[in-house]
Amino acid sequence: MLWLIPALPFFSALILIVGGRSLSKAAVSVIACGSMGLAAAITLVLGWQFLQGGENAVAQHLWSWIQSGGFNAGIDLRLDALSLAFVFVITFVGFLIHVYSTGYMAEDADFSRFFACMNLFVGAMLMLVLADNLLLLYFGWEGVGLCSYLLIGFWYKDPANGYAARKAFIVTRVGDTAMAIALFMLFQHTGSLQIQTILSGAPELWSTGNETVVLIAFLLLGGAVGKSAQLPLQTWLPDAMAGPTPVSALIHAATMVTAGVYLIARTHVLFALAPTAQTAVAIVGAITLLLAGCSALVQTDIKRVLAYSTISQIGYMFLALGVGAWSAAIFHFVTHAFFKALLFMGAGAVIVAMHHEQDMFKMGGLRKQLPAVFWVFLIGSASLSAIPFITSGFYSKDQIVWLAWSSAQGHSAYWVIAIAGAFLTAMYTFRMVFLTFYGEPRGHHHPHTPGNSMMIPLYILAACSTLAGFVELPHTMGHFTLFSDFLQPVLPAVHLVQESAALEWTSQLLAAGLTFLGIYIAWVWVIKKPDGMLRFSQMPFMQWLRAYWFTGWAFDAAYNELFVHPFVRTARMNRKDIVDRIYTTLARIMQWCHDMLARTQSGLLRWYIMGVVIGAVLILSVLIWRVYV
Repeated sequence: MLWLIPALPFFSALILIVGGRSLSKAAVSVIACGSMGLAAAITLVLGWQFLQGGENAVAQHLWSWIQSGGFNAGIDLRLDALSLAFVFVITFVGFLIHVYSTGYMAEDADFSRFFACMNLFVGAMLMLVLADNLLLLYFGWEGVGLCSYLLIGFWYKDPANGYAARKAFIVTRVGDTAMAIALFMLFQHTGSLQIQTILSGAPELWSTGNETVVLIAFLLLGGAVGKSAQLPLQTWLPDAMAGPTPVSALIHAATMVTAGVYLIARTHVLFALAPTAQTAVAIVGAITLLLAGCSALVQTDIKRVLAYSTISQIGYMFLALGVGAWSAAIFHFVTHAFFKALLFMGAGAVIVAMHHEQDMFKMGGLRKQLPAVFWVFLIGSASLSAIPFITSGFYSKDQIVWLAWSSAQGHSAYWVIAIAGAFLTAMYTFRMVFLTFYGEPRGHHHPHTPGNSMMIPLYILAACSTLAGFVELPHTMGHFTLFSDFLQPVLPAVHLVQESAALEWTSQLLAAGLTFLGIYIAWVWVIKKPDGMLRFSQMPFMQWLRAYWFTGWAFDAAYNELFVHPFVRTARMNRKDIVDRIYTTLARIMQWCHDMLARTQSGLLRWYIMGVVIGAVLILSVLIWRVYV
């Protein structure tokens, strides 16, 4: 039944594309949500069979796709511990997002088009993580890029939404190009795009640090930073909030931005052979999590806070991958999927209740007016902030913080940045909570309570955000169980150089202390002394710094000056392209020849006879000349 998992979303998308306009909204909901529910149910059944079977992987060949010379690529699926973890999150969280969307998008005129794109999005992501060869993986990779364009620009009548969709599509194409070059190089050197063939043969083909494998790993990293919105290609993700909120939840929690994490984890053998590239993964993740955390501190749009939060949390995953803590990165992916989907969908419930208002400074006091939304949002915020012992985010993020220092590839600088990121996360998260739910109402809206179709998925995700962390409880300090053991056949264990229980407890206590300090500062900032913080923020330097962080460290402005404006100026200067002139000249010559021939068509019979006679005389003259000369 493995093939049914991606096939069901694809099939339902096809039905909705072809006949969605003739279906009622109830029928569209049943088809879209039903296909996702069936895919999630099959995933649970196959996951249970996989765990009981004792096999490390199950491969399924469906049909041959391309056969040309020595190149063969099939529609081949592979289920192992890594792909199972991703498939579970994609189908289960995706199903909850679909159910939520039936309430959120209930009044939208393009209801069927929305769900067609959503199902296509999920199907492409499932194909990406189940692919047994890199070409099929790349098919899914480009599929999620296309669907992100369709969904971010879903409300296309607003030009800003179209711009955001184009920006996401173009920026991620930069990374996709790097990844495509990596695939060409892999086929050139290994003669195959089968993932297992490449991973098993790479250590025999290349020595550690070989220039070729380092270049391939850097190109794969380029693809990963594009899809996962990491430095320097992170600029598309905040603008992607132009799409409907369920789209944001799907992109950030279960699909697209986690594709880069999956790619690096799946090709971990290549990165292990390229220590320079693996170090670059850690550096990119560390810097990104810090920069995005600062930007999240000053946003006014509730969805943009969560967007920068996602960039920061993916940075934690990259940091873990870079220091060789492979299973810790995947564990944080799983917990992050639960609490980030919860936060986005909770934010969507607030936005719907506030009549599509997204500015936190026009909210306030919603704790009493929307108590159910407040509690689930608070649970998600606590997990994102890694409140100790009671949230899943604590167990996954604490692993990364400690392993950033104690692993063989770790460094004290990584640990300091990870700790600082935890402090920033708590501060911007609870600033968002306090601005939205505490104090006096600052807007003129009259909130209404969202329906059950939106709230039930939130309750389920709130439970998962609390309980998911307990699958990785340590039985002794530094030795994790269950989830790490589950991934052990696919991903190597982390190599520790620091195994001191005292140091690990110190790290945990310091991280917990900074988390509570961040919450306290947010409380002072928003609730206790807002006037003092306002005066502080109006100081000239703070105004400049706030504007700098608000625009995402001015990366967009820099890219506009370096790339966009020069390209536009060159295009304007070269409107009459020299290459176009070659073809227009040929066209004009053909037009002239046509005009000359057209003039001979006068309609007078005597002119035609004279032409025939002249032609015959010329032909006979040439023949006589050739005979006698």
